[in-house]
Amino acid sequence: MRDERGLYYHPQPGNPKVRVYVRAGKGAEVEFRLWQAEYPEVWEKHEWIPLDVIHKAAQLYRERGRGPLQGNPLALYDETVAKALLQER
Repeated sequence: MRDERGLYYHPQPGNPKVRVYVRAGKGAEVEFRLWQAEYPEVWEKHEWIPLDVIHKAAQLYRERGRGPLQGNPLALYDETVAKALLQER
């Protein structure tokens, strides 16, 4: 989907109040940015996050023994969906 901020998807099916925007960054690496209707300051305060940073954060969650959905950034920032959106544009 697309709006004035760019390409996005809903990381939580059925919840249109949360969106993850995607773009191609340097070297065609995927970058993400979170938008939440109830917390607009998240968009204002946080910049685009490169995919490699998300992978590093996910590794930290695994090392700390957290489950696959307990705050795992890969549950929110989906590389497969992002790449599919970028190919469609």
